[in-house]
Amino acid sequence: MSSPSASSAVRLAAETWESLFRSQVAVMRKLQSGPAFKTLPVKEYDVLFTLSKCPSGQLRLNEINDKVLLSQSSLSRLVDRLEKRGLVERTTAPDDGRGVLLSLTPAGSELQKTIGREHVRDIANLVAPALTADEQQELLRLTEKLRASVAGH
Repeated sequence: MSSPSASSAVRLAAETWESLFRSQVAVMRKLQSGPAFKTLPVKEYDVLFTLSKCPSGQLRLNEINDKVLLSQSSLSRLVDRLEKRGLVERTTAPDDGRGVLLSLTPAGSELQKTIGREHVRDIANLVAPALTADEQQELLRLTEKLRASVAGH
């Protein structure tokens, strides 16, 4: 049987996780309903954003899948929609004739930047009234520390 202090530590960890998770869900719901995502749903924007942050400008589908929270089949359908809209393009991987690389088209890049600027303003309008600059710095430090710890396991 656990000691009271171990039990308290487990309970505190669970409460901390729940608070972090519920805060993230509340913030994402608010941001998703905002003006930035009237043109393009947030999941589709996430793919454009992921491609825009890639140094080579090209990623394989499985590499995008590692960075977004979608199933492989959902991501494939989403990429099909983005391609039909002229926002991403597929090219054959030079090192693998069967491999496919995805990249932003000029229209996709422009739309990502436009939505991204508005999204950042929406984030600032949501976060700044709730947390001081020092609190934001502390939250950033804590979440990066948590993420680094999880990545190390």
